[in-house]
Amino acid sequence: MYGRLRVRHLAVGFGVAALAVTLTAATVNAAPADPTVAAGRYGWGDPLPEWSDESTYGSEADPAVPDRDKWRLAGGGPGKCWPGHSGNGRRCDVSTRVVGDVLRMTGEANGDTGWLASQYGRQYGRWEARVRSRATAHDNGRQYHPLLILWPDSGEHPQDGEYDYVENGAPGERCAEAFLHYPHPEGVPVQQEFAQKCGVDLSQWHNVAVEWTPDLLRGFIDGEEWFRFSGGANADRDCVRCAPSMHQTIQLDNFHGDGLQSAVHEVDRARVYDLPDNESVR
Repeated sequence: MYGRLRVRHLAVGFGVAALAVTLTAATVNAAPADPTVAAGRYGWGDPLPEWSDESTYGSEADPAVPDRDKWRLAGGGPGKCWPGHSGNGRRCDVSTRVVGDVLRMTGEANGDTGWLASQYGRQYGRWEARVRSRATAHDNGRQYHPLLILWPDSGEHPQDGEYDYVENGAPGERCAEAFLHYPHPEGVPVQQEFAQKCGVDLSQWHNVAVEWTPDLLRGFIDGEEWFRFSGGANADRDCVRCAPSMHQTIQLDNFHGDGLQSAVHEVDRARVYDLPDNESVR
């Protein structure tokens, strides 16, 4: 919760002193920034409310459709599906719902899964989500991949890049991974940077963030920086941070077709932060 400054009505003749006292009290009583949240640790300010989602709607008894002013769901409409990742299974509208104040994406054994894309795209900014994932059936070696991605607004990949700022080969793994794709033409080998941070139990809640500036890309888990990349342009690719406008997607991808280990990918909140034009990276 964000602190609020309350200023009382001031008596005539005591305005300056009373205001000083009120401001001092508000400052002293303000809650300290949470160091496990990148936005709090690095002073990113308040999230953009029109594009952030706290998932404070829906219930176990009455799941809610994610806010369609903020999100696009798979399938193109209620009860509909479209082909899944690389044609594996289906991505379905019904597989993503807000349940008990948590956005929940399900992956079924038959290969049906969810997908969610923000309606808001931009070049440069900050994104932070509180996430966890877990399997809901016995391990059969055919797991879903939970991801948080910045995907090009153009839909042109690999030409306009792709930032998978957390991606895992199975739900609830203990090593977070990231794949930062350079913008590059088709017909050349995949051009990307890779990062890994082990000792992170992804079946538990963690705050995962990415900061994209004109100078660099850097990622955070629970407020701690775990990757930083910049430059890298060569004859086959543009620099790693040089993608055009992108938007957030939340995915639980099917790499196997059918007969998968069922799973869920949950998001407690997803926030977007502005990047002031003149702000330096610390």
